[in-house]
Amino acid sequence: DQDRSYIVPASRMNPAKLSTDQWCEAALSWGAQEVLFVAKHGEGFCLWQTESDYSIKNTPYKDGKGDVLEELSQSCKKYGLNLGVYIYPGDRQWGAGSGSGGRTADPSKQEAYNKVFRTQLTEVLSKYGDVLELWFDGSCIIEISDIVDKYASNSVIFQGRHASIRWPGTESGKLAYPAWNAVRCEDLRTGVSTQLHGTPDGDCWAPLEADTPLYDHAWIWSPENIKKRKSIEELMECYYKSAGYGGVFLLNATPDTTGLIPEGDMEHYKALGAEIERRFKNPIKSVENKEGIKTTIQFSSPKLIKHVVTMEDYRQVERIREYSIKVLVNDELIELASGQYVGRKKIDYFDDIEVSAVELSISKHVGTPLIRSMSVY
Repeated sequence: DQDRSYIVPASRMNPAKLSTDQWCEAALSWGAQEVLFVAKHGEGFCLWQTESDYSIKNTPYKDGKGDVLEELSQSCKKYGLNLGVYIYPGDRQWGAGSGSGGRTADPSKQEAYNKVFRTQLTEVLSKYGDVLELWFDGSCIIEISDIVDKYASNSVIFQGRHASIRWPGTESGKLAYPAWNAVRCEDLRTGVSTQLHGTPDGDCWAPLEADTPLYDHAWIWSPENIKKRKSIEELMECYYKSAGYGGVFLLNATPDTTGLIPEGDMEHYKALGAEIERRFKNPIKSVENKEGIKTTIQFSSPKLIKHVVTMEDYRQVERIREYSIKVLVNDELIELASGQYVGRKKIDYFDDIEVSAVELSISKHVGTPLIRSMSVY
């Protein structure tokens, strides 16, 4: 009773050159700390050894003995990367389409599909070591609390009733500002809260994760899509408005049909990593653990600066509600930047300017702010 007319037959899938080591090298080259692997998407194909027929076991890849999730788990351990898994709650073959959260269009199929998905999730979480992030794209309406409690109690979870991280609401790789990571628990429990629900007065902590494809508006490799590769400047803009707004930057990598990430993409990731390092590896000067409403960095002689990176001790909630960055130029104090949110991290950037001092001034706050660090680049 399952419609397979629209899917690629498993017999045609043979990524013979697939290298999960190469995937990890791509992640490391631009500074990523985790690989989030799409182990199953909406068409239902599973890239691990599973009970489900539409899976890697019924392909020519390694004569049906291959297990891409196992290979990636081992590569992540080898390269010191965290492993996250995207396992789509829906399955078009069961009539649980895009955004369904796993709800079948035909209610008579729901119980049977629930068993299928629960089995798949148990396999993924019990056989491949620590999975530190779970993505339930489109939420998850299937009861999985017992499985999550048993196997994923230390995981952060995207969407669904167990959500502990949030989507911005777009796939641009950018957050709007201010990007509050606090949210009301009642909103988070809906399973589909976004950045729009953020509030500094929230009673739950749910960081924002800004995802975007390397190719403009295209997640999957193709000869045409590869021509849409975003420039380094475009990717840096994403970095500034995701990690630089206190969120997480999630940048995709897509292998071609051989299983390898194209060489041009690999070089692009390296170039992105080199640019991030060039701008942020070596601060001119930093200060740490400064309590109060004013933090100052002074230089013995004028320095050319372009960035100020500030991090608040958000364990005491997001206390800073309004701040400004001022610099001393020829004995005159000039405001270069201002905003509301500092939180986990805030990168302020501007045209190169030669200064003798940099001052962070907090004009609105709750309680006494504590600056974990302020660095000038």
